[in-house]
Amino acid sequence: MKKQVNIWQLINKSLQQQVPVMLLYVLQSEGSSPGRRGFFMAVNAAGETEGSIGGGIMEHKFIELAKDKLNTAQETLPAIRKQVHNKSAPANQSGMICSGEQTIWVYPVPASAINTIQCIIASLEQNKNGTLQLSPAGLQFTPDIPDTDFYFSMTSETDWLYREKTGYKNHLHVIGAGHCALALCRLMQSMEFYIHLYDDRSSLKTFLENEYAHEKKIITDYTELDELISGGNHQYIVVMTVGYRTDDVVIRTLWKKQFRYVGLLGSKSKIEKMFTDYRAEGVPDSVLQPIHAPVGIAIHSETPEEIAISIAAEIIREKNR
Repeated sequence: MKKQVNIWQLINKSLQQQVPVMLLYVLQSEGSSPGRRGFFMAVNAAGETEGSIGGGIMEHKFIELAKDKLNTAQETLPAIRKQVHNKSAPANQSGMICSGEQTIWVYPVPASAINTIQCIIASLEQNKNGTLQLSPAGLQFTPDIPDTDFYFSMTSETDWLYREKTGYKNHLHVIGAGHCALALCRLMQSMEFYIHLYDDRSSLKTFLENEYAHEKKIITDYTELDELISGGNHQYIVVMTVGYRTDDVVIRTLWKKQFRYVGLLGSKSKIEKMFTDYRAEGVPDSVLQPIHAPVGIAIHSETPEEIAISIAAEIIREKNR
């Protein structure tokens, strides 16, 4: 969330200093668009920028457009700008050739929006969720949590509505706080996952040193996870406890719940033994097949950092599937 907070803070600072500032927001994207739905950035009249709407020549063009509009005496009205990433397109060419399209809202932020901007910043800094609503009427924010992460409807440039769930949308539960967990948390905290860390060893050095997890909890027994972790499409699980026995307890505790992703760290031989035992007990394949085991994509990783990269890549692949 730090990147998002930085964007809103630039807008807040600009408004406080009476420096004109523009919000550029990607409302919709299709195909191989570099700017995805929910990407946004701020540009002020002094040339300061934060965030991104996809980069490249298109972003440069919009930054220059924003600075030009903000530094003129003439009032700038909000506008919808469609960008087509194809040089053969009859109109709205972005200058890029990656194909795809994106719809960008160009919004000069009025001074009257400062309280709304500050509410957004406070919500993000407190790791809370809320609803950001954009429309021709401007920008609104409420602490209510919407039913969906994104919503967009448009019949014309003067009749459209965009809603987005603010704050962390995805939660990563790392179970076991050893060296691989430390490396994984360090990597995943930059990818806008809210990270939960669990272990049953209170004096574990890597648990104490892990400053990347948002929540850390020492538990007496891993069966407690049944009460601590709820299922859901935004819940990601990585099991990497100290050994076979505790891994087994975690898997048995959680396997009745549905998650977006479950990964289990371990050698192929350990995984084969565990799954052979489960099948002998009558555990159906429908329970075992969703588990990514061994966890991570196959890149012959050896160090904790390499293992973390392989796990992160598999999680991101699943998230974006």
